[in-house]
Amino acid sequence: MRGRGLAAATVLVVLCGGSAAVAETTTAGSGARVARNIIYIQGDGLGLGQRDLLRLALKGNRGELAMDGLAVTGLVRTASDDPDEIVTDSAAAATALATGHRTRNGAVGVDVHGRPLETILEQAKRAGKSTGLVTTAQVTGASPAAFAAHVPSRDSQSDIAKQYIENSRPDVLLGGGEDWWYPKGNPGLWPDKPGEESRSPYGNLVERAQRTGYTYVRDGDELRNTRANRILGLFANEDMVDYGPDGVGEYAPRVPLQQMARKALDTLSKNQRGFFLFLEEEGTDGMSHENNAHGVIDAGRALDATVAEVLRFVRTHPDTLVIIGGDHETGGLSIENHDGSDTDPDQDGPFDVPGSKLQFTVDWTTHDHTGADTPVTAEGPGSDRLGGTVDNTDVYRVMRAAGRL
Repeated sequence: MRGRGLAAATVLVVLCGGSAAVAETTTAGSGARVARNIIYIQGDGLGLGQRDLLRLALKGNRGELAMDGLAVTGLVRTASDDPDEIVTDSAAAATALATGHRTRNGAVGVDVHGRPLETILEQAKRAGKSTGLVTTAQVTGASPAAFAAHVPSRDSQSDIAKQYIENSRPDVLLGGGEDWWYPKGNPGLWPDKPGEESRSPYGNLVERAQRTGYTYVRDGDELRNTRANRILGLFANEDMVDYGPDGVGEYAPRVPLQQMARKALDTLSKNQRGFFLFLEEEGTDGMSHENNAHGVIDAGRALDATVAEVLRFVRTHPDTLVIIGGDHETGGLSIENHDGSDTDPDQDGPFDVPGSKLQFTVDWTTHDHTGADTPVTAEGPGSDRLGGTVDNTDVYRVMRAAGRL
């Protein structure tokens, strides 16, 4: 990936791991030394193969994604601290990114002994900043939850929702997962599909959130029109993406990630003390689990459009740290030359390379996560610490140092 400087003091980091010491905040691509705003953008499951797939399919062999054109490029080690598994899950990976501590797989915002760990979002809130969680997954899913909740199991999503509105209180909560906010027998806004049902043991958490000051929005129009400072939006029963193999899965969230990101930026930036924002595209992971390269491309296109949206914000807010990354790699994706005589049913494609007559295919080694390092691109205060190879825990340290939290 080719780095290119932006006239802004924002750091863009991709989810990764490392062990670099972060003693002092320095600057890449701008003149600012302290990050008033911190934006962490995650393409879940986004490894090097996925990044290459998106670049080749969307921009061509010599093209560049928005997420590629940042001042700093590095790799992140993704291991968890699990006694039984060498490959991380999303809960442990996000906990490392959010707290600077590795933990066992399945744990959210707690250490290997189940003790709560303070997160970068909670530290930002304590410093008087606004905070937000935006995802195309369930808003109580493992990755966003690790930044604002503390539970021994990622499956405790109603507990996570309850902690959001009672404890960490992010100012903006946008994503899917409505079923965890309503009690059994109350389907909420979105009709349940087979296997889906409302399941909150704490009653109607949407109403409880409204009583504590959240404005609840139900679709893209309501999100666009609200001027509230605290927003809860739940746009699907579970994830906002319908996963499935090629020809079955569909990337068509009711509210685009780019629109959710734009509203979050507009809302959180009202705070003169700044903000912390977690943005996540879940489709890159879910479609990789299904070995659906077309679906990965569709989700990646939305992710890169969101990155471009964030970079437009950064140009007028140069004291922002932006981080773009992947928590782990999913699927063991590889790019291969197209061979018309190869009838391997596990391959996807062929895919055209824009601006050429070339074609390529995509091959997969697993439907699960892998232990591969993930790419990180970054810009702004402290971003130079993410060059080279780092641990996922170092991403937290960079954010905390950059924001003086």
